[in-house]
Amino acid sequence: MASQKIFYVVKMIFLFLCVLISVCDLAEVSPEQSKTVEFNVKPGGVLHTFTEGIKEYECSFTYASQGGTNEQWLMSVGLSVDDRLFSCSVWRPQGKSYLFFTQFKAELKGVKIEYANAFSQAAAGGQNDIPLKPEEFTVGESTVTHNDGKFSAQLSKLIIIGRTRHDEL
Repeated sequence: MASQKIFYVVKMIFLFLCVLISVCDLAEVSPEQSKTVEFNVKPGGVLHTFTEGIKEYECSFTYASQGGTNEQWLMSVGLSVDDRLFSCSVWRPQGKSYLFFTQFKAELKGVKIEYANAFSQAAAGGQNDIPLKPEEFTVGESTVTHNDGKFSAQLSKLIIIGRTRHDEL
């Protein structure tokens, strides 16, 4: 049992290092390898989807929210220099959303998720990221979704990194 915990911790550290390396790689790539776009998150309880991609890889953010007015959000997508990792981040730059999310789902196309996390507050204005509780969302092979009955309706940021199905010749 202890060896399983150690393996899990080592695996998480490895994935975190891979994420850091990928983020550094993404910061140095051309505009064809990364982009950040602004979109409106609209209340009203209706499902909305926003999608952005690079090459054959896509990130779609589908949600329904209530309360307040439209909020400006950002979506960043990036592809590592070697085309093996695709990342998608969706967040409110002001840090905290005042909308109540009744549901959310992020889906990556052409990618198997290696790491994902969701936050009720994004780091901004001296505030730190506040992650959702693990039981509030589920990470699947290509999706991250809220858990009915356990999701607290607070969402301000999603980070997802996946491995592409890129094969060397």
